[in-house]
Amino acid sequence: MGFQDLLDQVGSMGKFQILQMTFILICNVIMAPHSLLENFTAAIPSHRCWVPILDNDTVSNNESRILSQDDLLRVSIPLDSNLRPDKCHRFVQPQWHLLHLNGTFSNVTEPDTEPCVDGWVYDRNTYLSTIVTEWDLVCESQLLESIAKFLFLTGMFVGNILYGHLTDRFGRRLLFACTLLQMAITETCASFASTFLIYCSLRFLAGVSFSSFQTNSILLIIEWTKPKFQPMATALLLCAGSIGQITLAGLAFTIQNWHHLQLAMSVPIFFLLVPTRWMSESARWLIVINNPQKSLKELRKVARINGMKSAGDILTLEKSLTMVLHRTTMKNELEASQTKSSLLDLFRTPNLRKRMCLLSLVRISEQTLAQLSAGSLKLEEFMTWLSVFGLLINFQHLRTNVFLLQCLLGIVTIPTSLLGPFLLNHMGRRRSQLFIMSLFGISILAIIFVPQEMQILRMGLATLGGAFSFLCAGSVLVHANELLPTTIRATALGIIGIFGSIGAALSPLFMTLKTYFDSLPWIIYGVFPILGSLFILLLPETKNQPLPDSIQDIENEGRISRQAKQKNTFIKVTQF
Repeated sequence: MGFQDLLDQVGSMGKFQILQMTFILICNVIMAPHSLLENFTAAIPSHRCWVPILDNDTVSNNESRILSQDDLLRVSIPLDSNLRPDKCHRFVQPQWHLLHLNGTFSNVTEPDTEPCVDGWVYDRNTYLSTIVTEWDLVCESQLLESIAKFLFLTGMFVGNILYGHLTDRFGRRLLFACTLLQMAITETCASFASTFLIYCSLRFLAGVSFSSFQTNSILLIIEWTKPKFQPMATALLLCAGSIGQITLAGLAFTIQNWHHLQLAMSVPIFFLLVPTRWMSESARWLIVINNPQKSLKELRKVARINGMKSAGDILTLEKSLTMVLHRTTMKNELEASQTKSSLLDLFRTPNLRKRMCLLSLVRISEQTLAQLSAGSLKLEEFMTWLSVFGLLINFQHLRTNVFLLQCLLGIVTIPTSLLGPFLLNHMGRRRSQLFIMSLFGISILAIIFVPQEMQILRMGLATLGGAFSFLCAGSVLVHANELLPTTIRATALGIIGIFGSIGAALSPLFMTLKTYFDSLPWIIYGVFPILGSLFILLLPETKNQPLPDSIQDIENEGRISRQAKQKNTFIKVTQF
């Protein structure tokens, strides 16, 4: 008897699972939008240099009293290459003669210009305040806006390193509560940040907790359910994130001050801390770390909530747990648990090493390529998250209505995410991911060929790409959890997440390549998922397979697979 049989006795999808999943989904509705918050808090409104004759109320110039705003703007601000007022320069002296040239600039000496030494004037119609207007992150300082996003995603990178191992050592429930508390404190404090450096530091700490929260959310769900329901559970988590996006778009449209928006998204997290005391720790994890007493306590609690109340049933439960603990494979794992699992355990055995390497590469492409011979999991993570975050945190660069696009994406990704379990259960993990990631890359590449004047089509393609990104992230997450052992699953997800975080952190920096070629970032975001999908084919299929509890389980799978191939080959040769 394995743990899955034991879980079936207490209920693998009963009232307990529904209650715990509902609470985790509510947490995700509130927490997930924090990774996209800077689509609004760091939005770059239209701006120009501050000039005395336009913006100084004390200036008394006889000629300026009879001129329109457009005339004053013409004599004060030069035109850029698109014949629009320059955002970063002004004339040293007002060029009054420009009022009489009627668009003819021949035989006129180029007037002297200077940077915006007195600051900028911002368009306040859409955003009353953002971190860009607060600290003037424009022109020469425009790169700092991408640095702010980069630091949050770098925090996710550090969080995967730090909290992955702690989760496997101290438990899913404890780290879930700790990351909620850290996120609540840092994000609330960020709304009161007095300098850009303090703001970036707090967002970095928020990113550290955000990655661990995501990992523990999925672990506390899938380790309490049977494989059949795991794709649906992951899809519901993505739907919760989509509802959070819609909520974020509505709040950002209503609350146009970034301080207040940041506060409105952060304070509710404190209220989520109270129900965490009633959450249950993963009994699967408790068994593999050799803590059967606490595991039995959790299983009894689940049995009671799910309606198994009789003493006979409880006695059966205890006997079943004893059987699980005395399985030969479990004995080996319990002996191994006396020596604490380390990061090196992920790379000591060939099958697990291969899975780790391949998953990471695909994750980094959602978010360039590692050595194929080293393995498969890391490449998957990197390539997936590079493009997912490249699209999601750069909506404003698409020159569309960001509020509407964010809301549309949230609406569209709900049915798209629910489509994920159907594809995963009917096409299998590998073929469905190959199909989804290819469509994701194609939808991003298609944006390049649509003129900026066709706003509706560009918005439709961006929405479609965002929907595929959620479907892509969900399918990769399901596959990764089914390929990793319980004893070191969180650590493994942390290592894989490191590569995803590298891709995510690079995604805002790739947008700076627009200065060389306007479509280059979108080409990168589109090509990487297509490349990453090819590495999925090197991973084993896990459809309807139980979760591996130990490293030995994974290695045994490899031996069984090789023996089956050898047997098939022998049969074919014999028949011949």
